[in-house]
Amino acid sequence: MRSIYYNGKVFTGEKNLQQAFVVEDNKFIYVGNNEEALKYKSECSTLIDLKEKFVCAGFNDSHMHVLGYGYSLKMIDLAKKTSSLKEIKNEISKYINSNKLKENEWICARGWNHDYFNDVNRFPTKDDLDEISTDYPICIIRACGHVCVVNSKALQLANINKDTLQVEGGQFDIDENNEPNGIFRENALNLIYNKIPKPDKEDIKNMILMACKSLNSYGITSAQTDDFIVFPGVDYETVISAYKELSNEGKLTVKIYEQAQLAQKKDLEKFLDKGYTTGVGDDYFKIGPLKLLGDGSLGARTAYLNSPYSDDDTTFGICTYTQEQFDEMVELAHKNNMQVAIHAIGDKAMDMVVNSIEKALDKYPRNNHRHGVVHCQLTTKDLLNKFRDLNLHAYVQSIFLDYDINIVEDRIGSDRAKTSYNFNTLFKETSMSNGSDCPVELPNVLAGIYCAVTRKTLDGKGPFLPNQALSVYDAILSFTRLGAYASFEEDIKGDIAVGKVADFVILSDNLFDIDDDKIKDVKVLKTFLDGKCVY
Repeated sequence: MRSIYYNGKVFTGEKNLQQAFVVEDNKFIYVGNNEEALKYKSECSTLIDLKEKFVCAGFNDSHMHVLGYGYSLKMIDLAKKTSSLKEIKNEISKYINSNKLKENEWICARGWNHDYFNDVNRFPTKDDLDEISTDYPICIIRACGHVCVVNSKALQLANINKDTLQVEGGQFDIDENNEPNGIFRENALNLIYNKIPKPDKEDIKNMILMACKSLNSYGITSAQTDDFIVFPGVDYETVISAYKELSNEGKLTVKIYEQAQLAQKKDLEKFLDKGYTTGVGDDYFKIGPLKLLGDGSLGARTAYLNSPYSDDDTTFGICTYTQEQFDEMVELAHKNNMQVAIHAIGDKAMDMVVNSIEKALDKYPRNNHRHGVVHCQLTTKDLLNKFRDLNLHAYVQSIFLDYDINIVEDRIGSDRAKTSYNFNTLFKETSMSNGSDCPVELPNVLAGIYCAVTRKTLDGKGPFLPNQALSVYDAILSFTRLGAYASFEEDIKGDIAVGKVADFVILSDNLFDIDDDKIKDVKVLKTFLDGKCVY
């Protein structure tokens, strides 16, 4: 079947927009003007009038959690119910009262952010959640995913008390009586998550499908996703099998590049021994880089800094690995031709990660490695230079500006903030793709483009460091062509171009013609994957 799309505003990655393109056998076979496109008409072809709508390549979210997003869609959504602790309590109480819960059934919620509370200025604790219920275990996950809070029933079921030992690379908070107060951070989260009932493979497949359906509605056709540790105790082979089965069944509507999180050296060794490494798989499910979690988040004050937090000088944040452990993991992946993509938000965490990559490259030189750092938020001038010199890939999330503008100077001071979120510098000096870290944020690409271009919050606060804004042109590329580059797939997707797969999105407005402040309001009208409409 040949489909001819004409009379549009088609962004091909070049400065000048085209009018039309032709799709056949899941690929673009012509891109150009209306007259030439219509010459491809035959008896079995379909003509689609784009009616001057804007079209670009399908969006590629270069760092998110597809399975985690699907899981969050089954939880109580606190993202819009987070203006007060009281509101959170009411929302969970409403859920309990309107559902017939089994004995000891876990109640999970996600999306709260204490920085938005208007009644208290702190994390919730077990005492707050005990006011909701002591009959059912409750676990509420902060928006960033780096902190959770549980009630007394959850602590009881998890067998956590004053005698429980702290875990390396994480912590649970204690009260004045040395009793756990319900707050868990970083690696300590698994003390709770290990006690929550695990899904089976069919459950996982359904969560993936829920996530993909939502992603398509945002124009996303490709996702680079960290899925292996969503459910402690669920083997990564189960996750891989779930994706492969969905692909074979023709149900997968987002192309997946798996950022394989393998926390221990022995796990990575076994993974490599099985024949897994970057590039193994097909166009719909492929193994990507080794993913490591290097530190926490800025909002939770667990991002790992060289100097203490400006608004809490008792902490530098939390680092989940030692320098030696980073060195071992990065070298093992690198010498086995596996890409690495390591979560690092704080400057100290990034220093450690970049040092490990530099050591591996010095020992085993390799061009086109495309090793990268996920988030790259609190950079320094030295780090920015290292990114350029080592040709590192920066996986940024411009949507983070919506929240972080409100806290960054409080957390780290104005001097350190000046070289943070330096997205334009990263874009020009090295390679940089864009994403959402969903479900930390919604996978709303148009909101991400808006933040990248305006350097403002979604409600108009800012701009923050406007000299670090991206042009609309560059912002679109960061969600299309450069996402494909991050996964070594720029030759097959990421642009509307002859020979590339027909993954594209039709938008309500021409992003180059409207005021920048209106970009966030642009609607996704249709999303196509391999030439087929999936939204």
